[in-house]
Amino acid sequence: MALNTSADAPLPVGEVSRLIGGWIDRLGAVWVEGQITQLSRRPGAGVVFLTLRDPSYDVSVSVTCYRQVFDSVADVVSEGARVVVHAKPEWYAPRGQLSLRAAEIKPVGVGELLARLEQLKKSLTAEGLFAPGRKKPLPFLPQLVGLVCGRASAAERDVLENARRRWPAVRFEVRNVAVQGVHAVPQVVQAVKELDALDEVDVIVVARGGGSVEDLLPFSDEQLVRAVAACRTPVVSAIGHEPDSPLLDLVADLRASTPTDAAKKVVPDVGEEYERVRLLRERARRCVGAFVDREERGLAQALARPSLEDPYRMVDERADQVAALLDRGRRSLGHLLDRADSELTHTHARVVALSPAATLRRGYAVLQRADGHVVRDPAEVAADEPLRARVAEGEFTVRVDA
Repeated sequence: MALNTSADAPLPVGEVSRLIGGWIDRLGAVWVEGQITQLSRRPGAGVVFLTLRDPSYDVSVSVTCYRQVFDSVADVVSEGARVVVHAKPEWYAPRGQLSLRAAEIKPVGVGELLARLEQLKKSLTAEGLFAPGRKKPLPFLPQLVGLVCGRASAAERDVLENARRRWPAVRFEVRNVAVQGVHAVPQVVQAVKELDALDEVDVIVVARGGGSVEDLLPFSDEQLVRAVAACRTPVVSAIGHEPDSPLLDLVADLRASTPTDAAKKVVPDVGEEYERVRLLRERARRCVGAFVDREERGLAQALARPSLEDPYRMVDERADQVAALLDRGRRSLGHLLDRADSELTHTHARVVALSPAATLRRGYAVLQRADGHVVRDPAEVAADEPLRARVAEGEFTVRVDA
């Protein structure tokens, strides 16, 4: 509707409404799926009024149909039922309201719902949202547990009572939400996001009691599955009973068969932990006792060895041998010294006997010229040449006689 308007030349409300209605009238009929949240069948009225809601995105639209159209499904359709409507958009100009005029209404059967869930399951599996590698481990002892459940529900009571019975000090941050119907998905998603944003929350439990396939549909909603997959906090799914398996079970980090089972898996049992600690202490005591006994036996065996029982025994046993060796060494050294002394004495005697001094003592003399040369030949000296005569007890000067 490209119109030339301005603040000085505006269109009346009626004209705008008429133009909108003309544009909507050109739209064709569509098939719409949703959940009936309000149903008005006034006695004698020829028109039935419905409100059709998309639980995943919290969007509603008004639907009207002729009584005979609704009467064909009145026995199987009521508030809360999922239906598929073949309708044409209509614009009610006096009130500026958009509605759908239904020409046919079909209830969504359980088989069709299960087929859609299976298709959604395959799609999310292909994306890897259910992969084991994405699973986060639960803390051993959570200080604060986030709980998403129905108000004053049996699931809430089961989780709180069983958890506190197992570990009395555990604390809970509870978010009460609608767990079925058109408001369930947005409220559960909002509660999970709020708890995930709290740093002190260590684990989140989404709990609900058993119900029909239609009642548990909100916990297979794609929006909720993606919200849980994006959580940084570990999430435990405790929906329905053991046979029930919504998609939330697959994306959660841990699946509990029932809310009671969730309480058992989230917090440890204080009695069991005390018993485990006692058994570990006994085991440690036995291990330490066995280790001490083994070391004592080893020490006793080591002390029983002759080398440690009488450390000087080996020394005493070798003392006589050392003394004998020492005496033998002394005798051998003495013999060597005596023999060397004798040899030295004989050598000294020979040296003395052969020395020039000994020769001089026998009456010989050595003549030396003034330059110190020894006179060996008479022809080496001249007449009146002074010579130095060296004898055993000294020396004196002599002169050569012509």
